[in-house]
Amino acid sequence: MRGKNNWPFSHNGTNNFIGPTNSAGKKINRYYSKIKPWYIKESESDNTLIFESRFESGNLRRALHIGDNTYNLILKYDHGTTTYTQWYYFKISNVRKDVRYKFNLINFIKPDSSYNQGQKPLFYSVKEAQKPGGIGWYRDAENICYYQNSMKRKGGGSYYTLSFEVTFKNDDDEVYLAHCYPYTYSDSCELLQRLCTNETKDKIRKTVLTRTLAGNDCEMVIITNFLSRPEEIALRRAVILTSRVHPGESNASFLI
Repeated sequence: MRGKNNWPFSHNGTNNFIGPTNSAGKKINRYYSKIKPWYIKESESDNTLIFESRFESGNLRRALHIGDNTYNLILKYDHGTTTYTQWYYFKISNVRKDVRYKFNLINFIKPDSSYNQGQKPLFYSVKEAQKPGGIGWYRDAENICYYQNSMKRKGGGSYYTLSFEVTFKNDDDEVYLAHCYPYTYSDSCELLQRLCTNETKDKIRKTVLTRTLAGNDCEMVIITNFLSRPEEIALRRAVILTSRVHPGESNASFLI
């Protein structure tokens, strides 16, 4: 997805993350309105990377600096599970230009991955996006490999590592990494608000089907001719479209 994309997060004058916004620029993040950084630089020469995932759809549990420009990263499991990891989405700041960094995401569960068939991690550079004709999300990285590591899971089985190297183009940039193009709960809510209005109520309406494990409304959209009599609507055959079973399947949200 090259080309200038609309970025669904707002930044203040110093490019620090302050939370997601809607199309009108209004802040809609319900959590972490004020957050303290996990790491504070010891000096201006301190080139330690600073990680952050406390934003909507973010996922990174822990970052370990294990050597020169090399980091082991631990992901959170999908909500309500202890055996499923696929989705990652986090921000890195304090990066250095033309320095090769290596990242190892070390607690995947699946024994194989499309990363071994050519898939690349997804990146978004704030400084690259702000340049004239800048790009939005793009896939990058070298020496990508997915393999079984030496860690053992409780109850049996092994963990797997996604390892890759990347070189950034700008000093002191803020770079986001993700498994696939993020599509958040707020994105879905905003889309349904635009679609389901008084002007379209004769064709499309929404209702709350259930609540998710995270406590969010899971909405169902009904498309039909609502000018018909209720008994006629009740007799119609239905086609059900559904998607996005796991958090990492954000591409399914775009398709639906």
